[in-house]
Amino acid sequence: MRVMVLVKATEDSEKGYRPSPETDAMMAAMGRFNDELRDAGILVMADGLTPSSQGRRVAFDGAERTVINGPFPQPRELVAGFWLWDVKDMDEAVAWVKRCPNPMPGPSEIEIRPFHELE
Repeated sequence: MRVMVLVKATEDSEKGYRPSPETDAMMAAMGRFNDELRDAGILVMADGLTPSSQGRRVAFDGAERTVINGPFPQPRELVAGFWLWDVKDMDEAVAWVKRCPNPMPGPSEIEIRPFHELE
């Protein structure tokens, strides 16, 4: 079963990456976690995203297309990074997420979404 694991953005992540002893330690812990995922054969892909201030949205309304420049409101509804995993089931994905180091300073959230599997 393939899942996308979404690290939700925070107000801090929307400010952009800033090296500090705390962020360096967080990145090192996340690197070790990614190594574990890779060693277990679960990790397909992983990456972090830049703040939404560097992004664009394209809104569709019939034939009309409107480009909206970031930053976008409600950081906790945005995605700061992601993994693609190949797991047995959602229970395995949840177990791995529970082992994950906190990806952000302070409170944060990770969402797990399965891909549609074509029969």
